[in-house]
This record gives sequence, C-alpha cells and structure tokens, in this order.
Amino acid sequence: MSVIKLTGGRVIDPANGINDQVRDIYVKDGRIVAALADGDKVSAEYNVSGRVVMSGAIDMHTHIGGGKVNIAREMLPEDHRGDPVARTEVTRSSCGYCAPGTLAAGYRYAEMGYTSCFEPAIIPMNARQAHMEMGDTPIVDTGGYAMLGSDDFLLRMLVANEDQKSINDYVAWILHSTQTLGIKVVNPGGISAFKFNQRKLDLDEQNAYYGVTPRRIIQTLTRAVHELGVPHPLHVHASNLGVAGNVDTTLATMEAAEGRPIHLTHIQFHSYGTEGDRKFSSGAARIAEAINRHKNVSADVGQVLFGQTVTASGDNMSQYRNAAFASPKKSAVMDIEMEAGCGVVPFKYKDQNFVNALQWAIGLEIFLMVEDPWRIFLTTDHPNGAPFTTYPHLIKLLTDRSFRNAMLDTINPDAKAMSNLAALEREYSLYEIAIMTRAAPARILGLTDRGHLAPGAAADIVVYTENADRERMFEKPDLVFKDGELVVRDGKVVKVVRGNTHVVKPEFDRGIEKKIEPYFRRFHSVRMNNFKISDDELCECGGGSKLIPHACGKRS
Repeated sequence: MSVIKLTGGRVIDPANGINDQVRDIYVKDGRIVAALADGDKVSAEYNVSGRVVMSGAIDMHTHIGGGKVNIAREMLPEDHRGDPVARTEVTRSSCGYCAPGTLAAGYRYAEMGYTSCFEPAIIPMNARQAHMEMGDTPIVDTGGYAMLGSDDFLLRMLVANEDQKSINDYVAWILHSTQTLGIKVVNPGGISAFKFNQRKLDLDEQNAYYGVTPRRIIQTLTRAVHELGVPHPLHVHASNLGVAGNVDTTLATMEAAEGRPIHLTHIQFHSYGTEGDRKFSSGAARIAEAINRHKNVSADVGQVLFGQTVTASGDNMSQYRNAAFASPKKSAVMDIEMEAGCGVVPFKYKDQNFVNALQWAIGLEIFLMVEDPWRIFLTTDHPNGAPFTTYPHLIKLLTDRSFRNAMLDTINPDAKAMSNLAALEREYSLYEIAIMTRAAPARILGLTDRGHLAPGAAADIVVYTENADRERMFEKPDLVFKDGELVVRDGKVVKVVRGNTHVVKPEFDRGIEKKIEPYFRRFHSVRMNNFKISDDELCECGGGSKLIPHACGKRS
C-alpha cells in the first residue's frame, strides 16, 4: 500500500471552487483521499509549502497517434536530427520536435505537467494502429475520437434516409469497435467530395456524388452523439479551413447544431474575414460574440505560434490546397479506404508574413474575448499551429499583457494594424489557466475522476514554484505525480509508468451488424470482426494499460 502526503500547498482546483487555498493532500493507492485511516503510514511526504498545486493538465486535442502522424515523422528526418531525447537510466532515446516520436511525446508532456492527451482524429479503419502508437506513449493517459462525416457507410445511410435510431446504432457501433471516446467530423462530406474532384464544399453545398450537404451531416451526428449520451459533444473541424471569409461558415455551423452541444475545433483556422486590401481579416470578434451567446458551443483555439512545424490533417481538400505553401517543399495527400484521407504539409509560420502574423493575433483575440474559460480550450492543434511544447509560451501570452503587446510590436505592421489585440486588457489568472487546461477538458470529456483534486480523484497532481514569468513556471514543474507515482522532479522524468486508455461504450442495437457485415465483405480490405478491437487487445496494445470506460446517459 502506497500512502503519500503533500503538505502545505496552495491548491488551485476550479472543479471544486478552490482558488489558492493552503491544504494538505493525501494519496492512497493512486487515489486522493480526504484523510488517512487509523493505521495508515505515510510512505512519502513532500513539503510543498508556498508552491502551487494543481491537478494534471489535459490536452483534449493533440495529434499523437495515427497514420498522418507517422507520415509526418517519416517526412521530416531533419526534425529528428535537430531535437533528440537522450537515453537515461529511466528513459529511452527518442527524437522529434514538430512530430516527436511516441517516447519523446510522452516524456515531454509529462515534463510540462500534462497527464492526459487525446488524439482527435482516429480513422476507424486505422484505429488499431493509432491505439498501438498511443499505447507506446509513456506516462500519459490517452484516448481518441473516431472520424465520421465522410464515411461511405454513413453517407449511404443518409442518402437512403435511414431513421435516426439506425444512425445512432451505427455511431455507437463505431465507438465500441474503435475503442474511442467521441466522434469527430473533419470537413464534413468534404474529404469524400475531394475524391470526386470537388475542390471546395461549403456548409450548404451538396457532395457531388452523394448529394448530401455538410449541414445535414452535422445535424445528424450532433443528434446521434447527444441522444447516445456521449459526454463529449460532436467534435467538428468545420468546412473551409484556412479560407478567407470562412467566419460565415463557422457561424452557420454553430447554428447547424440546432441548440445541441457542439465543439468547434482549432477555431482560429475558421475565423477569417475578407476585409482590407488583402481581403484577409480577423473574424475573432464575431466568433467570440457567438460563443458567448450560444451556451451549447465550445471551442479549442488551435493557436498559431511562430516557427517551424508540420501540418497533418485528415482534411485532404485543404491540404491539397496548402501544399503549394510547404516549407520545406514536400507534401503528401492520400486516400484511406473509403472512410477518409489525410494530408501532411511541413510549414513555417513567420512573424513578418502578413497572413501568419494575423493568424497569431486572431487566436489570441479569441482567447481574450471569449468570456467563459470553461468553454474555450488551450491548444495549438499540435502540430498544426505549433508543437505542444510551446504551451508555456502561449500561457505567458495570455497571462501577461505587457509581454503580449511587446510581441505584437514585432510582427508584420500591416497585420498589427488589422488586429484589435492591443486594446484587449484581459490577463488570464492562474485559476482560469487551471480551468482551461484541467477542469474544463475533464468535464467536457466526461472524465469524472480527472481534472480535479477532490477525494476519489486519480492522483494526477502537479506542483509548481510560482514565477511571475509564467512561461518559466509552466515549462518545468517541480513535481508531477501520475496515479500517485512521482514521475517528474524538477522538470525531468524520474520514473516511467503506463497511462490508462479512456473510452465510452454507449448502448445500441447489435442488429446493426446485419447491415454492416455484408458491406465490409463487399467493399473493405478487412472483415468486420477483424476491424473491431476487443478490450483485451486494446490493453495489450497499450503495454498493459488499464481500460477506463466512462458513462453515457441516453437522452431523447
């Protein structure tokens, strides 16, 4: 039995309304307890007096597993050479900055105080491989969202006007078969449309082959996810990513949810207007006002930060267009069975480039103008806007107005003139940072035992020495505990443990397989029963990880 005590820390725990209160924290067998029982003997005590204590951070949108991530790794050998991870007595060697290997990703996340990371775009046909990669990512908990929206079977159901219950059964079957935590749509219908030579697909345009609009896909899937009781709303990568004027599409996408919960991902890339001489402007104010008004809408930002990265997306339509801007000049755009596609394009964001500089400002404007930190999430859409290791820098931009404005003064002057950033006085507090990076992600994903420090919670705990320079504070925590095990001390991994895998398993009519099985036999390269991932196989993929299913409550 392991019993740990953290003494005298300044606890910030927004899920329980605790803001900078001095408290002791007790951990018994990997769980936080209110107090020790008679006979319990403390095996390790840590004096954290004067230091800030939070739960482990949660990245609800980061590309850490799946086919496109591997393509990115293979495409950038120079990225591997430039940022190796040395082997130690505890860790194994790894490499990569823009597209780190599985080991480097796990170590670096833990060293920043992150204990859970979620892959937002698992193509169902490739789910087994994605889980194997995430299972090879040490220390952190993982999970993912299954991609639908350009899936041939789903589109055929819509063409045939199948009833909502049948579609709900199919969505639930996908969640079970892929062992995932939510449903994602990427450019709904657009990945499929690209294969039929459409080069754009707005919300109310019809797919050239199926005659189905993105609006109908979103309406159907938001309803399916809601009625199945999946905690995480439909995770939507909207149409027209990166296109000037797409702010109108994004606002219309919010309305397409018809009041049901919807999560718009990397919304910075969907917040562009057409004002000014260059016909490219910030739509951040309109987006923030809409989020503030629509309580059913949440979003993560996908902040752009300057420097080299690689864009890796299931949106082959947008990546085909973006390939012309690759830096260095190489790219890959490909199809995956009949379910989806992907595109990988290396890219370098430059502070003197007008578009890049305005993208940087737009993301920050959204962060600062959305009023509710429970519905806006800190992401860079790793690695699309920037690698996840830039999060401490992003936190400094949000918490330090003078630093933010100093950086604003250095960017492309035309972009600065088009931005309202200098007028925004808001500075995020530590409490708000804890909401956005811990309590809110846990709540929106349905992780009832993560993201907080109340009795019964998993002992994912991070200890920081407060520093007015928030970048330095958040880049190297003093202590990180994963399920009660000390894994990081002074910003360095001291022990490697295996994280857990989070899934949902909503109820459904298994009779849906009578329709699915012959479809697989006719169209797919694998049989239906080989497509499905069992519980024991998933845990084996994760090197013995624990499977944690989260409750779904059916809604009408």
